[in-house]
Amino acid sequence: MSEPTSRRHAREARTADPPAAGELAAHNPTPRAGRNLYAAIGVGVLLGVIVVLSLFVKKEVFVAVAMVASVIGCMELLRAMTQGKLHPPVVPTLAAAAVIPLIAYVWGATALAFSVLAAALLVIVWRSFGHSDGMLPDLAAGALVLLYVPALVGFAMLLLAADDGPERIVVFILVTICSDIGGYIVGVIAGKHPMAPSVSPKKSWEGFSGSVTACVVGGALGVWLILDGRWWVGALLGALAVIAATVGDLCESMIKRDLGIKDMSNLIPGHGGLMDRLDSLLVVVPVAWAVLTPLVAVK
Repeated sequence: MSEPTSRRHAREARTADPPAAGELAAHNPTPRAGRNLYAAIGVGVLLGVIVVLSLFVKKEVFVAVAMVASVIGCMELLRAMTQGKLHPPVVPTLAAAAVIPLIAYVWGATALAFSVLAAALLVIVWRSFGHSDGMLPDLAAGALVLLYVPALVGFAMLLLAADDGPERIVVFILVTICSDIGGYIVGVIAGKHPMAPSVSPKKSWEGFSGSVTACVVGGALGVWLILDGRWWVGALLGALAVIAATVGDLCESMIKRDLGIKDMSNLIPGHGGLMDRLDSLLVVVPVAWAVLTPLVAVK
């Protein structure tokens, strides 16, 4: 008696050769690095266009974009912290997120330091009028949000305030992107040895080597071609930036792991939340300011 058609088809499906790894990779938009690659690239290009246009249309437009990003980043952090039963004061934190970058742009580094201190004191006073349960953890969380987002965004405003500020912002973003792209490509192709498996399993030492190479080359070319600076200053910036970018990425991963969340939000398709894109940039920008300000003359 002949084998029933349905049973024969099931047996053939079980015994068929599995698709090759290359075929799977060709149809899989979410490779080993864990992103939807097509969405990530498309949204990344769109964000880059917005940043470049805001930089070179008028500096104040970029200041406004930075203020909005600072507020959104703080909102994401504040909401994420509720998962860990932390409740920093919302009103003074968001007010500081909007005002601190503007203060840094208009009045400089000293005003930035004083504004962050004043914001921290305001958060303490505001929280002191609430219930006493969990006060210290809430205050610590509020201080973290202030130092992590608006204070670091303020350093971008310090870069922008120079006469060639837009070009300095471009170089700072360039070296950070080089770290991300270099690490991503090499990590997907050759990543085998996890750097911090308990924090970020997909980050590998091979990927880190790709980040170092891309950052140093990108920094050297960026400072030389865009800022007319010495190439070795750019290489130094790249070497320090890749360390800062990696630390920033791992720190945000630790925060998310501790809070038990995957992304800060689902605001940006293919990327997660805004903070999932700003994590490296925020930690790199004070390094860029510290290197470029004394070592590269303003054009």
